Amino acid sequence: MRWQDYRALKSKFAKTYREAIKDFEDCKKRLGNRYVMDHTYDFHIALSYLQLNEFEKAEQIFKNDYQKQLADSGEDWLHPVDLFYYGISKYEQGKYQEAIKYFDMALEIHNQFSDVQYYKALSLEKIGEIGEAKDLMKIARNNGKQGFSFNEDNAIYVRYPYQVRWH
Repeated sequence: MRWQDYRALKSKFAKTYREAIKDFEDCKKRLGNRYVMDHTYDFHIALSYLQLNEFEKAEQIFKNDYQKQLADSGEDWLHPVDLFYYGISKYEQGKYQEAIKYFDMALEIHNQFSDVQYYKALSLEKIGEIGEAKDLMKIARNNGKQGFSFNEDNAIYVRYPYQVRWH
């Protein structure tokens, strides 16, 4: 019971997303929407749905988690990775303007986050901002090659969903 939330992180390592969702849902029932590895249980649930291509469901959970974090702790508490994946849930549904909004928020916190820059550039391209997209992609590539990517504890062990390989 003590380590169930860590076991639920199998979503990152074993890629067993439905099992991870069950574990995190059980943790939430017993303990509330706590944090593990810098993110709420809801974040991990939404990320699992994102990996299952259930983009609308992921977006709704990211939205609720975002709003709860804002209400409980304010903007200073927001994590760039949370904002990135919230933006990805919108990107995957073709909501490029909305995705850009969350990518921009993530970049306000971590302005060299190459993966965010990459997906923002793709979104800009989709809405016809070709020049701006190309410029940002060059910046993203440079930042990525310098290692400005996910700064998560487990980033040395596992490639994160939507993480760009720059080499």
